[in-house]
Parts: sequence; C-alpha cells; structure tokens
Amino acid sequence: MMIGTREGERDVARKSKVEAAQTRKRIVETAAKAFKSNGIDGTGVAEIMSAAGLTHGGFYRHFESKEQLIAEACASSMEVLNDAAEAAAEKGNAAFLKHLESFISTDGHAEYLGGCPLVAMGSELARADIQIRRVVSEGFEKLFDIMVKNSGIKDGKLAKEDAMFTLSCMVGAVTLARIMDDSKISGQILAVTKKRLGETSAPMSKRPAKAKAA
Repeated sequence: MMIGTREGERDVARKSKVEAAQTRKRIVETAAKAFKSNGIDGTGVAEIMSAAGLTHGGFYRHFESKEQLIAEACASSMEVLNDAAEAAAEKGNAAFLKHLESFISTDGHAEYLGGCPLVAMGSELARADIQIRRVVSEGFEKLFDIMVKNSGIKDGKLAKEDAMFTLSCMVGAVTLARIMDDSKISGQILAVTKKRLGETSAPMSKRPAKAKAA
C-alpha cells in the first residue's frame, strides 16, 4: 500500500507541474498580445489574469513581478517572429522575400503592429529595465542572424551591414506608419520603404534563386 501511495503522490505532483507550466504559458501568451495591443503601461496584471481566465491572486504563484512577465512575454513574441522568418527562409529566396515584403505591406502591416514587439512596444522597451531589454536584444540578434544568413552576400561585413540597414528600415517604417493619423501618409511611408529596399537591400531585392549544387 505504501508503494502505491507514493506512486500516486508522484503522479499528482507531475500532473500539478504540467498544469502549472500550461497555466504559465497561457498567462505569457495572453500578456504578449495585451502588451502589443494596449502597451505595457496601459496593461495591468489584473487585466491579463482576467483575460487568461484566472484570478488576480494567482499571479504571484507564477511570477515574481510584472517585469518578469514582461520579459517572458517579449521573449515569446520575439520567438514567434523569428520562427516565422526561419520558416520562410527554409522555403527559399522567393518565400523569404514575400515574408519580408508582407512586414511592410500597405495591406498587411496592421497584422505586424500586433505581432512585432519592436514595433508595437518600441518606445516603452527603450525605457524598460535591463533584463527586459536584454531579452528583446537577444531576440533581435537572432533575427539579425537570419537576415545575414539569407542575404546572399558572400562578404560577411557587407552582409551584416545590409541586414542591419534592412531591419532598421523595416521596423522604423512600420513604426512611423503606425504613428501617422493620415492613412495616405502611412501608406506612402510603407510603399516608399518597400520600393527603396527592393532597390538597395539584398534580402529584399528580387534576385534570382541560387543554383542548386549538382
């Protein structure tokens, strides 16, 4: 009986850990969406917990502070952003180009305002604590590496410069488009950026696909 009891206790403990991990993930994903939609300062812990279907009092069973949740939510958002870029790159140059173009599309940029933390929370993240900024920086560095890898430029230094230029233009353009209260100006910002990057940026140019090795 004692052995059976201990095994039962271990099963309960394992189930409890799994459920706790699932709950924590739900809170992080809910927070990521809320922060990008309403801003960090404009989103309270109670609001997040309610949206996740949980009580406010349960928050501190999973997180030490709102700052810890912000850091994990940003990490989650950057991971989603980078996974999408990698998935597109794995399909070839055409798919990767289409993915980059969709980021600054005059028709689809609204989706990325809710998907890219660099755009949606940029000004707030600039004032965030070092832990949060480090998480976002690490995510950006991974995105930067994906851009360098898929630039098609053999010179490493030039590839890095091109990737940094492209990412800076993309994020800056979409951020400005978000700020403008005139949809015409917003569209012009995105259209001009897309056009110029197509002329000057290796990842954005419609270069021919690389020949496959024999």
